[in-house]
Amino acid sequence: MTAIIGAFISLIGALFFLLSGIGLIRMPDAFNRMQAGTKATTLGSILFLIGIGLQKPDYLGRTIILVIFIVLTNPVSSNALARAAHGYRKHIGAKMVPDALAEANALAAADEATAKDATGKEAAHAD
Repeated sequence: MTAIIGAFISLIGALFFLLSGIGLIRMPDAFNRMQAGTKATTLGSILFLIGIGLQKPDYLGRTIILVIFIVLTNPVSSNALARAAHGYRKHIGAKMVPDALAEANALAAADEATAKDATGKEAAHAD
């Protein structure tokens, strides 16, 4: 019975992979594609691995380790991709009007310019 449930859960995970692939093709810009590529594949991977763990109980420990690894690494890679795409500024859709990162960078540059003008030399950064 657990093999049937595991196969069904794996099938649902594979469906999320399919939806992720469709989203990567259909989405208009890099940020939306990243959303489709990371969120759906994370859930698809988790469901697929849980299904395998239920089908093959001998592999359950390994699948749990893989699920933990995926849950920890996918957000980090997604953040790195987002920052790289934002820095590259290519394929950003017209609907992306609020840009908090660009506003924060502009404020930091303005503060640095003000500090430079006030002291006559470059201000020291406290990174």
